[in-house]
Amino acid sequence: MFLRICSVALVLTGFTGSVQAETKRQLEAHEHGHGKLNIAIEGQSLVMELEVPGADIVGFEHAATSDSDKAAIETARKSLAKSTSLFSLPEAAGCALAEAKVALSSEREHHDKGHTSHELPSHGAEGRDGVEHTEFHVEYAFKCAEIGALGSIGFLYFDQFPNAEELDVTLITDKGQKEFEVNRDRNRIDLHGMM
Repeated sequence: MFLRICSVALVLTGFTGSVQAETKRQLEAHEHGHGKLNIAIEGQSLVMELEVPGADIVGFEHAATSDSDKAAIETARKSLAKSTSLFSLPEAAGCALAEAKVALSSEREHHDKGHTSHELPSHGAEGRDGVEHTEFHVEYAFKCAEIGALGSIGFLYFDQFPNAEELDVTLITDKGQKEFEVNRDRNRIDLHGMM
């Protein structure tokens, strides 16, 4: 459902490329502290796709082998699945979470699936710095009773994850596309004029 709605919204703006290709680019060019959030609004549906480095969420990027690392990953998955602890939506919009999917991917997974060298850095499954990079990928799908009342989105995300510094946000609606940069100090986006 999420990808179908997101695909329709992206086509409306003439955007080309796939979510999977973007994920590969993010893993290649990922920067600690900096994540990406895509938001698409169509009809009564609000969908969000969050991509952030593993270090921002759990504080490390190596494979989780110890019990404490595995516990940190599980805690992060649960926290990321709770959209209300990360994003603040106006009550008047009546948005209810219909679905949340949380995944953790690594460059090694992309490499092991047989991707060609132009899809990953030539050094194999590790990042340019010799460390395997991981990334959390989260998809949220909301149904909103009064989508027109969705005048802003607040970000509690930075309170939950102290290593996170910034999110590059792309908003897509039937009125166009708009870019935002949010951080601890600028932790709200205004949707007026885009609904």
